[in-house]
Amino acid sequence: PGVRIPLPPPYYFICFQLLDIYLYLYVLLVSYTLGMLTPYRRHRAGCKHRSRRYKGCSCAIWIQGVLHGVPVRRSLDLTNWEAAARKINELEIHGEAQSISIAQACDKFIADAEARKLKDQSLKKYRHFVQELKRELGNKPVHSVAVDHLRSVRNLWKLSVTTTRKRLELMRGFFAFCVASGWLQTNPAKALKAPSVRHIPTLPYNAAEWEKIVWALDAYKEIHRQSPMKMCQKLRALALLMRYSGIRISDAVSLTQDRIDKKGRLFLYQAKTGEPVWIPLPKLVLEALTICDDGNTHYFWSGLGKLKTALTDWQERLKKVFVIAGIEDGHGHRLRDTFAVELLQKDVPLQTVSILLGHSSISTTEKHYAPWVQWRQLALEAAVKTTWVS
Repeated sequence: PGVRIPLPPPYYFICFQLLDIYLYLYVLLVSYTLGMLTPYRRHRAGCKHRSRRYKGCSCAIWIQGVLHGVPVRRSLDLTNWEAAARKINELEIHGEAQSISIAQACDKFIADAEARKLKDQSLKKYRHFVQELKRELGNKPVHSVAVDHLRSVRNLWKLSVTTTRKRLELMRGFFAFCVASGWLQTNPAKALKAPSVRHIPTLPYNAAEWEKIVWALDAYKEIHRQSPMKMCQKLRALALLMRYSGIRISDAVSLTQDRIDKKGRLFLYQAKTGEPVWIPLPKLVLEALTICDDGNTHYFWSGLGKLKTALTDWQERLKKVFVIAGIEDGHGHRLRDTFAVELLQKDVPLQTVSILLGHSSISTTEKHYAPWVQWRQLALEAAVKTTWVS
């Protein structure tokens, strides 16, 4: 009596292992009973530790238990015990769906944009935006993002007024995606006010400037002697096409031969009513396109390489044309503006011009071309003259 017999060392190890398993099962039972989550370490095969509560190794931390009445057993994708504790606290308060981080939401946002088959240019803008959002708010849970956080991100922008407005639209679109996904109740980006911008009226080319541009197109080969004749012919056809059809340079460069029918009409787009929208092309445009036809599917792109590269090349060539013409503020988009303004000056209704330009809303056309609407100017003059009557 009173004599203790020491156990061999292996028995100590076995007793500790059994005690650890017993405590784990006890905690697990309590977790399922009370609806709690229990973290535990899931050791790799090469790890020398085996305790589920060991904090010193870098093996993955898992959770097991009941979350809002639903059994859960999965990895937290964490190895730090304190970070796991914070994650569990967020899960128990906000639930599984709302515990997603900004970085995870950004990845899902980009995946959704890719699945919608958006244009490469749009995807590039989205990716650039989410990279910045990840850098500033990546580890923050989506549900915890407040207006002040977004104001801090906006204050870092060193952008023009127009670019800032577009960036805010991207931010609102991202958080609208989060709301639609059930990760947020309201969109915090809606509280951010966009900077005011004063729209400068569109400036078309006048008759004298257009005459200079035509002369510069003819003189291009003499000034830039290294340029192939075929390229100079295509450059002339491109400028004429944009001037007399009003299409953007991106649409002109990607133009395929099947979009011009036998009657010399250019297919613009398919209207919402299902009816195709065509525009007749003048004879000088059709002749210029025929001359530069080299048998490819596209008029201004070989089909090799990226379309964006071809677009950049044609933009640079047009800049050289404006330099030759002596037009300092020359820009390819002003050819489209010239087309639209000339229609308005001929009393063509604004709605018709909006359809020809392919605007999704007539308000877009009105914003850019309202000063050139002939009937509106006449109405303003008539209103002023009524004050002259004594």
